[in-house]
Amino acid sequence: MNVIDTWTGRTACALQAALRMTNEGFASRLGVAVRTVAGWHQDPKIVPRAEMQQALDTTYERASENVRGRFGLLSKPAVGPAQAQALRVAIAIVVRHDDVLLVCRRGDDSLSWQFPAGMVKPGGSPEMVAVQETLAETGVHCAVRQHLGGRLHPVTGVTASYYLCEHLTGEATNLDPQENVDAAWVPRSALTRFIPAERIYPPILSALEDA
Repeated sequence: MNVIDTWTGRTACALQAALRMTNEGFASRLGVAVRTVAGWHQDPKIVPRAEMQQALDTTYERASENVRGRFGLLSKPAVGPAQAQALRVAIAIVVRHDDVLLVCRRGDDSLSWQFPAGMVKPGGSPEMVAVQETLAETGVHCAVRQHLGGRLHPVTGVTASYYLCEHLTGEATNLDPQENVDAAWVPRSALTRFIPAERIYPPILSALEDA
């Protein structure tokens, strides 16, 4: 397990990304205001106060082995300007006939439905991450059909790349019970019942209408 001598905004955000938590969820976990977490994204060099250092220590120590492993990758400093990059995540929108694949993630006090996703290591292939994380989380084999674009995620602050994928084989199964409570195919027409429309990257909705 990595030992953090002093937490900074950058490493705190790496822990948030490893936990796959929104700014709101991470703030609730730590017992701070959402603006505090947003401030870490804006100023990666900031050093949180002593009591916050302890809260971050506790959150990290209580995290699962998978989370600590992701944190170890995400918190590594870049080895020069050319390799510096924001935290990146690859998101798979997997379509099977009229259904789309979702996972239900655990939060502190709530659950949230999301598309399968995984963090991209520096120099890694986001397309490969989208396919591999889908398989690891749900047991579904898929292939990337189209890159739908990317954005700075409005909630988590990470750089998100979205990939429309086609189902090859496999049924939706929750293979990551530490982080998810369910994996399921849901009708594309009912997607916004699971994920509010304002939280969905607009090209996803357009692609699902055309698929």
